[in-house]
Amino acid sequence: MEATVEISMYPLHQDYEPHIITFINALKAYGTFKVRVNETATHLFGDFDAIFDALKVELKNSYAKHEKSVFVLKVLGANIEGSASAL
Repeated sequence: MEATVEISMYPLHQDYEPHIITFINALKAYGTFKVRVNETATHLFGDFDAIFDALKVELKNSYAKHEKSVFVLKVLGANIEGSASAL
């Protein structure tokens, strides 16, 4: 099953940007799904299990390293990468 996940991370720290960059780079390192980053969210496109296996590990790692962060996810059970490219 394919999926699209939009994820926004809100570290509850004044120096929040390095926490976000570390999280995104960790997701990119998997290479088993596509990662697209914009100013407000990161989008993951690919196999549902691959995405959620990575999120399980990286969310846990993030909490272990940085403690308090809020993550907001939107999940679609289809890969819609490129569907808005004509807009």
